Amino acid sequence: MFDTSSFIEEAAQKMKDEIDEIAIIACSGGVDSTVAAVIANQAIGGKLHCVYVDTGLMRKNETKEIQEMLAAHGLNLTTVFAEERYFQALADVTEPEHKRKVIGELFIRIFEEEQAKVGAKYLVQGTIAPDWIESGGGVRDTIKSHHNVGGLPEDMTLEIVEPLRDLYKDEVRDLARTLKIRVADRQPFPGPGLAVRCLGPLTLERVHVVREACAIVEEEFEKAAEEGKMEIPWQYFAALLPVRSVGVHGDVRAYGETVVVRAVQSLDGMSARYSEIPHEILAKISTRITNTVKGAVNRVVYDITHKPPGTIEWE
Repeated sequence: MFDTSSFIEEAAQKMKDEIDEIAIIACSGGVDSTVAAVIANQAIGGKLHCVYVDTGLMRKNETKEIQEMLAAHGLNLTTVFAEERYFQALADVTEPEHKRKVIGELFIRIFEEEQAKVGAKYLVQGTIAPDWIESGGGVRDTIKSHHNVGGLPEDMTLEIVEPLRDLYKDEVRDLARTLKIRVADRQPFPGPGLAVRCLGPLTLERVHVVREACAIVEEEFEKAAEEGKMEIPWQYFAALLPVRSVGVHGDVRAYGETVVVRAVQSLDGMSARYSEIPHEILAKISTRITNTVKGAVNRVVYDITHKPPGTIEWE
């Protein structure tokens, strides 16, 4: 059985011994980076500088919620608003691996800028086992590059520290519960954010559409679970597909894109089965999405693919 208390103590001591100068950590607000940050804060305290980058690819109201949550844990947080830089860098980028590489490199460049401000030598990351397994290397095939692994530029100057590298998601959640972190059961959210849920061109308008669709899926699933109508999935979201079809809004012809709803049950993210969602809930989600983003989306579908052969995210 995984001994969370012993792991926290050993990981904190290892970082205390290893980190002799200023360190920074990317805090996304997810369970992995938050656990890594709280343990690092226990280990090195004032030497740790937490940085949250608002890429413009976050979920609805996420920046405010993350700032409040990290402040409650006493973390020294700097927020970098970088939406304009990200959309400029991602202009005309549609291939999934290219997206991840661009996002990963800009992510590190921003951290190097913050490094210069505070004189940091180390970069602490919440990398977990599925991140580096899926990113490939050696005899492993690259399933998809995670921005904190496959997206790291070769010429970066920061030294990487990864206290959770050999753990799986269920183990990290156990650590979060021991540390009394309220995002312990928060569903996973990809490092590249909505960039990998917006297939095709990344524009402010299309990201807005997928942001609203994701918020609707989360709200409806969580409400239905609270009412006992369904089991809450392990991960659930919407993705916007660059697939147009003819539809009707009122008496007017519409030619809109397609939103796919995805929900899966999993233990560690390495494999997953699609969740069987009651049709009444899917119908309500479909109506809300098409009414909220009228004209932009006129078709909503549900993904019934397991992992494998699919991945959990679409990109």
